[in-house]
Amino acid sequence: MEFQAAVEQFYQKLGHKKIMALATSLNDHVMVRNVSVIIHDGKILFKTDKNFRKTKQLVENPQVAICYWGVQIEGIAINHGLVVDQSDHSFQTFYQKYWETSYNAYPHKNSEILIEVVPKFVEIWDQDKDDHGFQIFIDFEQEKAQLDPYD
Repeated sequence: MEFQAAVEQFYQKLGHKKIMALATSLNDHVMVRNVSVIIHDGKILFKTDKNFRKTKQLVENPQVAICYWGVQIEGIAINHGLVVDQSDHSFQTFYQKYWETSYNAYPHKNSEILIEVVPKFVEIWDQDKDDHGFQIFIDFEQEKAQLDPYD
């Protein structure tokens, strides 16, 4: 499978927003929790409080995994600083559009930071129109993709 076609299929499958399970680890202590994610312009973004335990894990060990349904992403978490300090406020605009209740509950807090998950490796489990299972593996570092039938 061609790398760029696999990447496009990956982002189409994610759409614009998802509740995704985020796994973090520090000193062999693994945690997983749901986060409200915005997918925009090839970026996977969420906000979180800078004082939360997951944030401490992200800062000290930025290697994370995040998943939704049949899509698992292994990647690196990048802290972009306070959401309110983002120069173009695009994240706030999309967050308000897609997660209005959460946006209104936690508006413009000075403790909310913007996290981007940069994919390194993606595994997608899916089915074709005839219900035949397959997996797509996308290696972002080597820019390679592979489609494997699954019986």
